[in-house]
Amino acid sequence: MNTAALRAATPGARHARHFNAAGSALPSEAVLATVIEHLRLESRIGGYEAAATAKDQSEQVYSLAARLLGADPADIALTESATVAWHRALDALPLKPGDRILAAASSYVSSALHLLELRRSKGIEVEVLPCADDGTVDRQALADALRRPAALVTVAHVPTSSGLIEPAAEIAAQCRAAGVPLLLDATQSLGQIPLDVTSGDIIVGTGRKFLRGPRGTGLLYVSPAMREIMRPSHPDVRGAVWQSDDAYELAAGARRFETWETAHALRLGLGTALREALDLTIEEINRRTTTLADRLRSALSATAGVRLTDPSAGGGAIVTFVLDGEQPVDTVRRLRAAGVHVVSVPASHGRWDLERRGLDAVVRASVHVYNDDSDVDALTEALKVRKNAPALISSGARADTIVIGAGVHGASAAWHLAQRGVSVVQLDRFPDGHTEGSSHGHTRMIRRAYPNPIWDDLVDRAYLAWAELSEAAGVPLLTTTGGLYARPAADGSPGLRGPGVQTVPVSRFAGLRLGSEFTAVFDPAAGVLDAAATMRSLRELGLAHGVDRRAGCTVESWSADGDGVTVRTADGLLRADRLVIAAGPWTGTLVPSLKDLLQVVRIVNIFIGSSDPAKLAPPALGPFSVEVPGVGLLYGLPAFDGSAVKIGLDHGPADDLGPQTPVTAAEAGELLALARRFLPAADGDVVDSVSCRYTMAPRNRFAVGALPDTPQVLVAAACSGHGFKFGPAIGAALADLALGKHRPDLDFLAPGEL
Repeated sequence: MNTAALRAATPGARHARHFNAAGSALPSEAVLATVIEHLRLESRIGGYEAAATAKDQSEQVYSLAARLLGADPADIALTESATVAWHRALDALPLKPGDRILAAASSYVSSALHLLELRRSKGIEVEVLPCADDGTVDRQALADALRRPAALVTVAHVPTSSGLIEPAAEIAAQCRAAGVPLLLDATQSLGQIPLDVTSGDIIVGTGRKFLRGPRGTGLLYVSPAMREIMRPSHPDVRGAVWQSDDAYELAAGARRFETWETAHALRLGLGTALREALDLTIEEINRRTTTLADRLRSALSATAGVRLTDPSAGGGAIVTFVLDGEQPVDTVRRLRAAGVHVVSVPASHGRWDLERRGLDAVVRASVHVYNDDSDVDALTEALKVRKNAPALISSGARADTIVIGAGVHGASAAWHLAQRGVSVVQLDRFPDGHTEGSSHGHTRMIRRAYPNPIWDDLVDRAYLAWAELSEAAGVPLLTTTGGLYARPAADGSPGLRGPGVQTVPVSRFAGLRLGSEFTAVFDPAAGVLDAAATMRSLRELGLAHGVDRRAGCTVESWSADGDGVTVRTADGLLRADRLVIAAGPWTGTLVPSLKDLLQVVRIVNIFIGSSDPAKLAPPALGPFSVEVPGVGLLYGLPAFDGSAVKIGLDHGPADDLGPQTPVTAAEAGELLALARRFLPAADGDVVDSVSCRYTMAPRNRFAVGALPDTPQVLVAAACSGHGFKFGPAIGAALADLALGKHRPDLDFLAPGEL
């Protein structure tokens, strides 16, 4: 199994260490594209028409789900979730007062609540089966319970509250011998543990967990024998035919349990996810995830203060634990701030299980094929930070430095300062992972080619800083591809130049179509930056060095205070010796002297599919820009690391700093027309789009350094659409300046020079 390729094909793996496959796994790029493509089709021709066009693909989803379970497609119903599937199944059973339902302690909260309501409203007897020492259903107790008539046995194959794996095949055999149907909740096992129809007469599952399908998808298997005795309590036109005034006939198969209205795009996405899982094989997925989860168990066992909470029958991809002296919800919050996504499961979500074991809550980490050893290391290291990091700075206390902003420049500054032993409080008005500023997204461009040699030294420092950050993060963040930069041949103004930059034929990139009216230079050092991994790495490195990171904390004002500063936030006052303002588009609101000089504009990018993606990937295409007469500067990045080709225009309308709005059809259309002109292989649809903000300064310069009247306050408005490439270098420069080191190389960027 090629984990690197699976990670590259999973967009979310670039943004965080995701350990929540048991909650909602990260979908692949292909699943995402399937959903978006059908939604776009609906928008063009209508929902009914799009459904008719995709009829064959929709039918394949039933066949794929049937293959997964070793069933016949007629045995499969598609639902909106596992819980909906559960409700449809239970409501269709001919239950009557006094009937007994035997339920495992592993039952999920929604299932248990439904059973309790059946007890209240219909007089159904609900008996919770005792557990053996290993946590599974006590098979002898089950055998004893089956000696009396029972209407149903229900078991969660894997519960929400632990990595326990119930012996579903053995339990099913006991139920068959007693003539009692088994409803198997495979919500947490479908996609990670091999399973077939011999393990249950009724099986419910979801698409969003280990199958890696979209949320809002589920499936229901009902055996032919069970369909003989089950009738849907609310028949729908999807599953029945109204034959006369007072008669109707149910569909022959399990589709009798479906409803007409559904999200067709999501179901098609589920089909793609099913196909990918079947191609990998569930056996291989199980081997890979179990091996990685076992490594996580070992690492957690060796981490001071961590206690594993899985029963002895635990295994597979799910690991649960608690940390001494810290509530699970706080552990989750702290790990999320470090870019590690886990979840807390309270006793109220598995009361028959967790309460029995004396646990109020647990932290649940669940792996999938897109996780690797570096994720495990990041999780365990983040757990240790609490033990090693300095105490958080309380409101009113004094820090060495406060950094406002958590974009690439603020995050770089906070990390550089913290690793030099400085106590740092970092404030950001938005939660981690937001898309309101200028540092989100997958990729950015880096190049040595600049029009003015005054930038050359800072460019050199940038390349060195990226190498240092990559080494510290343990992941490559810069991929060199070479870049092509074109302009009209008739334009007499100086173009881009720089070390190693050469004039070349405009045909240098086979994927870029330029006519004789253009000239071009080639920068062999240009490349692609992994922006998402950069932001994740800076967050993790900062936290590991003790940065007191406070996301969702709005700065209301600041004031110079002798040799220090006071910062007023919505949460109280903070004091520090120095202040670094790296607030991106909000810099002008915090530094009045720059307000009229920094203009914020809206920028949009689109990602375009191709019938031949190799023609839009290196070496056929690298980062590029084209000065298009009458239009502006078109820039682009190649199809890279599982992403489609990306293009945008280096200008846009004024932005009011309100919530970001989606890219409009008109905005996408303008860019798509340019793509058709200059990128012949970009012949597909728009597969994704993103909006962001440029903060434009006079002459496209930056403002980096101390404010003239308050030398203890530094500002970093490294903007104008080309600031990301300098992120780590600007962060190091701010750390130097904050610690009193003179940096004459930055004089040309002094705030007073704007």
